[in-house]
Amino acid sequence: MTDRVIAVVVTHRRVELLAGSLAVVANQDRPVDHLIVVDNADEPEVAELVAGQPIPTTYLGSQRNLGGAGGFALGILHALAMGADWVWCADDDGRPDGPAVLSTLLDCAARHRLDEVSPVVANIDDPDTLAFPLRRGLVWRRKRSELFADAGSGSHATDDLLPGIASLFNGALFSARAIEEVGVPDLRLFFRGDEVEIHRRLQRSGLAFGTCLTAGYLHPDGSDEFRPILGGRMHTQYPDNPTKRFFTYRNRGYLMSQPGMRRLLPQEYARFGWYFLVQQHDPKGFANWMRLRRLGRRERFARP
Repeated sequence: MTDRVIAVVVTHRRVELLAGSLAVVANQDRPVDHLIVVDNADEPEVAELVAGQPIPTTYLGSQRNLGGAGGFALGILHALAMGADWVWCADDDGRPDGPAVLSTLLDCAARHRLDEVSPVVANIDDPDTLAFPLRRGLVWRRKRSELFADAGSGSHATDDLLPGIASLFNGALFSARAIEEVGVPDLRLFFRGDEVEIHRRLQRSGLAFGTCLTAGYLHPDGSDEFRPILGGRMHTQYPDNPTKRFFTYRNRGYLMSQPGMRRLLPQEYARFGWYFLVQQHDPKGFANWMRLRRLGRRERFARP
C-alpha cells in the first residue's frame, strides 16, 4: 500500500507512559511513515524520547497547554501539511494491542470503504473488557466479545465491523478526505467531549466509518465515571475530580446545543436530574451541573 500514514500522539507530563505507547506505535508490521508527537508541556526528555524512535519523527513542543483537543488539531494539521493520506491518532496513556493494529485497520478501511476506522478500546488491565462501556439501545456492552453480536445483526451485518460507531483518538485512523470534510477538534473544548464533537460531525457528514472488531487499543479503564441509575438500566457520568467535572459538564452543555445532539436533551435532563436529586440527594451538585452546562450552551469557554 503506497498511501502515506502519519501517526499523531499528544502528551502532557507523562513521559514514561508515552515511551510505552511509542514503542508499539513505531514498531507496527506495516510501518508508520512518520510520527508526530505534540508535547503540551514542551519537556526536553520528551523531545529526546521522540528523536530516538526507529522511524522518522517530528517533535512539536508547545509552551502553552493546548489540551487534547488543541494538541490533536495541531498534530493533524501538521500531518496533512506533510502530505498524509491517513492520520493515525494515539494518546500517551494507551497503546495499540500489538504490531498488526495499523495493518488491520487499513485492511478493514479498504474492504468496507471507510473514511475513518477505530479499533476496539479495551481495558489495559483486562483486555477482554471495554475501557469505556458502550450502550446499544437500553443494553450496555462491557465485553469485547459482546460487540460481535452487534456486528452480526442488521441489514449491514459483517463479521468484523461495527458501523457508525467509533471511539475517536484512541487508535482512530482518519483519511485525509475525512479530515477535510469533518475538520479538526475544537481548541475551545480543551479536553473532554472533543471526541464526541468529532463523532457528531462524522455522523452528519455522511462518510462511512466504524469500529474494526479485530483490532484493539489498550487504555486505562474509564468505566468508573459512569454511575448506574434506575437499577442499572441507564447511566450518568460523574468524573472523580472538580476539574474533570468542569470540562465534562461545560463541554456537554455546548455539545447538546449542536445540530444532531439536541434530540438527546430531554434524556440528558432526566438522567442528571435523577442522579443528583433523587439518587444522591445533592441539589448543589445539580445546580453546579446546570451552571456548567449553561456556560457551554452560551459558548463561554474560559478555563477555570
